[in-house]
Amino acid sequence: MVFENKNLTPRERYELIGKLIEEIKLRKYSYRTGKAYIHIVKNFLRSELTPREFLLNYYSDKSKSTIRQAYFALKFFYNYVLHEKFNEEIPLAKKKEKLPVVLSRDEVKRMIYSTQNIKHRLVLMFLYYAGMRLNEVRNIRWEDVDFEREIIHIKVTKGDKERVVFLHPNLKNTLEIYGKNNRGYIFISQRGGKYSSKSIQLIVKNAAYRAKINKNVTPHTLRHSFATHLLEGGADIRYIQQLLGHKHLKTTQIYTHVANKDIKELSKLL
Repeated sequence: MVFENKNLTPRERYELIGKLIEEIKLRKYSYRTGKAYIHIVKNFLRSELTPREFLLNYYSDKSKSTIRQAYFALKFFYNYVLHEKFNEEIPLAKKKEKLPVVLSRDEVKRMIYSTQNIKHRLVLMFLYYAGMRLNEVRNIRWEDVDFEREIIHIKVTKGDKERVVFLHPNLKNTLEIYGKNNRGYIFISQRGGKYSSKSIQLIVKNAAYRAKINKNVTPHTLRHSFATHLLEGGADIRYIQQLLGHKHLKTTQIYTHVANKDIKELSKLL
């Protein structure tokens, strides 16, 4: 029986959203993506429109990325909750590839060493010296850091793809000062739980302000800087791909567009 988005009772909508939540959890989608998908599907079910009508009417004035997210939310709902083929062939504009914001080495150092709170300094160091994502830093545990072998085993990752990165000497020294023999999560809030995403974002924002950096600096900016500085230093791009945990080399190759090494050489030709 083909699903029709019409005359659904509140209970039927509630049950469908319940199944959607289950499928999102089973596939371990991030909290952020799951929340967005649930919001979109709720609006879709209330609208009583076809997928095409919903996307054209409900998202007509939204950005390309928002429309893409709505499209994939509906596709997920049809495929995994309704177990129906999503036949809409709505042309989606390609996502505009923006070049990442990258800091200089001096800017990164100013951010780190102008931060007096050692725990906050460690947050910045994990983001930069290990190239970790915000959520990976939130979930890093003392047991994941091997001081003897000088490696970090990142277990909570995007797409559940565990990886191992080097333990940079600067990060290692600061960790040893902070409390090498501890167990559990490294970053614990005053309330006793893990650091929130907002806390880490605020740490980065405040550090950039103290360092007098005018660029739009986010936690991911430090990861971008990690990759770009390695590339500028001569590291093989495939090693950088492994350190970042990218599935496809193409994702890592964006850093070739912002690496300064070859660009500076070209300026000498003029």
